[in-house]
Amino acid sequence: MSLVLDPAAQDLLFREARTANTFTDEPVTDEQIQAIYDLVKFGPTAFNQSPLRITLVRSPEARERLVGLMAEGNQPKTAAAPLVAILSADNEFHEELPALFPHFPQAKDVFFAERPVREGAAAMNATLQAAYFIIGVRAAGLAAGPMTGLDFAGVQKEFLDDDHTPLMVINIGKPGDDAWFPRSPRLELDQVITTV
Repeated sequence: MSLVLDPAAQDLLFREARTANTFTDEPVTDEQIQAIYDLVKFGPTAFNQSPLRITLVRSPEARERLVGLMAEGNQPKTAAAPLVAILSADNEFHEELPALFPHFPQAKDVFFAERPVREGAAAMNATLQAAYFIIGVRAAGLAAGPMTGLDFAGVQKEFLDDDHTPLMVINIGKPGDDAWFPRSPRLELDQVITTV
């Protein structure tokens, strides 16, 4: 066996894990979200950046506003999920670098003084953190339904500010009846890996 991770954990996180389209009505607690974050915050990023921001949509009023900004096919799923999270990139993440990258606190100004550079770094590293977050949701025994079919400008205006760029919306909860579409194919190793 080439992997040290237990096969059951491999299944939980990857092989058996799926994007859920329906959920039970079992709530997702703040304690579960805390446990997920406490795990995934250790995922690596460049310069230890932590640009991911997570907005939990818990109130019925906020949920209704968000549902109206989702693509038509995503609206019923978002309306019914036990919890919905808006994941965004904080374009002012560099302000935290002196604390997060203490052996080179000047990185804040040396590499990230210009806004376009920050936006690119924030998008890449927050997306990486979003992937960790999805794995964390799975590690908690929950299913994630990440979606990018939404009105990004509308979500930013309604829920964020000019310093935060929306990346995706994720429905979270225990999978419900008929939660899965058939698994789509994946590329084989020789289609992806080249040795030089």
